[in-house]
Amino acid sequence: MQSIQAFIGSRSWGLAMVAGAALLGATAAIAADSGNPSNAQSVYQKDRAACLNGATNQDQATCLKEAGAALQATKRGGLDDGQVRLDQNQLLRCDGQPPEDRQSCVRRMSGEGSTTGSVEAGGIYRELVTPDVPPQRN
Repeated sequence: MQSIQAFIGSRSWGLAMVAGAALLGATAAIAADSGNPSNAQSVYQKDRAACLNGATNQDQATCLKEAGAALQATKRGGLDDGQVRLDQNQLLRCDGQPPEDRQSCVRRMSGEGSTTGSVEAGGIYRELVTPDVPPQRN
């Protein structure tokens, strides 16, 4: 019985750590988005308040340390919102396409055309309609 409780306890602890990291990571990304020192400071104050209120599922010392580290990294420009990696990954998806379809893929991934669906619904469908004009006969 004790081993089951230990497993559940370690699982809960792991989930708590992930939730706390996600909270701090999200607020740090918001601060890095503008690179504005006053915005970074306000995000730090919100993080610090969450740490002091126990809203992060981390022990207070670790939470405050992580919030301070995120503030310093933001001030140094060491945090980003991941947009560059996202853009690169979008284009990498097109590398697997046949050469004749690659340009259309790049255009779809760049936002041209229409997008429907969601990840929650099982997928995102991107459609770009391009007229195909047949060659003229002489």
